[in-house]
Amino acid sequence: MSAINVGIIGVSGYTGLELVKMLLSHPIFTLTYCANTEGATTLSELHPALAGVCDLAVEKVDLERAASACELIFLALPHKTAMQTAKGLLERGIKVVDLSADYRLSVENYEAFYCHHEDLDNLSHAVYSIPELHGKRAQGSRLIANPGCHVTATLMALAPFLDHIDLSHPIFVDSKTGVSGAGKSPSSTVHYVSVNDNINCYNIIKHRHATEIEQHASALCGDDVRVTFVPSLVPMSRGMLACVYATLKDDCDPLVTMETFYTAKPFVRVRKAPPHTKMTSGTNFADVYAARHGNALVAMCAIDNLMRGASSQALVNANIMMGLDETLGIPKIAYVP
Repeated sequence: MSAINVGIIGVSGYTGLELVKMLLSHPIFTLTYCANTEGATTLSELHPALAGVCDLAVEKVDLERAASACELIFLALPHKTAMQTAKGLLERGIKVVDLSADYRLSVENYEAFYCHHEDLDNLSHAVYSIPELHGKRAQGSRLIANPGCHVTATLMALAPFLDHIDLSHPIFVDSKTGVSGAGKSPSSTVHYVSVNDNINCYNIIKHRHATEIEQHASALCGDDVRVTFVPSLVPMSRGMLACVYATLKDDCDPLVTMETFYTAKPFVRVRKAPPHTKMTSGTNFADVYAARHGNALVAMCAIDNLMRGASSQALVNANIMMGLDETLGIPKIAYVP
């Protein structure tokens, strides 16, 4: 198959860097355009780890230039900025994989937690895709709404049990994330002295990702799913572990249920014991596990928040979008020790 030229807008952050690293060795996608909103530089100046590896120019965003250089663009931009950029790219016939929240939610849910939505036409056809849960829905699409990290980990733990859970009982989610999930911009909450030797719960219950979990879990099972969501920041650079607590309504075997649900899914590993975040670091793997005590269910999923929670899942979705094998260019070797 001939090469497909792709680009990244928003290359300055952690997720942009992870996309660059994967695209440099992708057998079909060729990285031909990188841009940010700040101005001209190079990849190795933005990310010194790339010195001697890739010194591609990083341009100030120009939609005409992007459209002339690429068939597909990854957007690693903040919400609102992403939808403004995506609209212009789609008008120019460029396919878009958006890593922001701008196309993940219904307009009602989005505007309740983010801002006024400025691109309802494209929101109506955006494809939300966790490949193991949504199949090949992304194939042939023009716009993919790439799910976020907390939501990906939570839904992958929860989804196998949606037909077995008593939805009239509470569902609790405890999701722990590494500091890179807060992004590259410094703030007091992610300062070293705030994070080191500390665990910090934030935005408990009211976190906007709870709504994304509820909307897409409900869509998966055709019923009303409500969760109590508690995210925590833990003192590690990357990684995420989401634990779901629910009440079963039947006598299912949790591990058998997970194994059956995820049969032949190349990036899901059903573990015989609770997974560690290091098992998935630097990869697209989702390591899942579940156990029960009477009718009480504990289901969990470990992922790399920057990879499966953002960049590598975006690349899997792009592979599917373009009719390629979903595993092309996707890392499988974890960063250990």
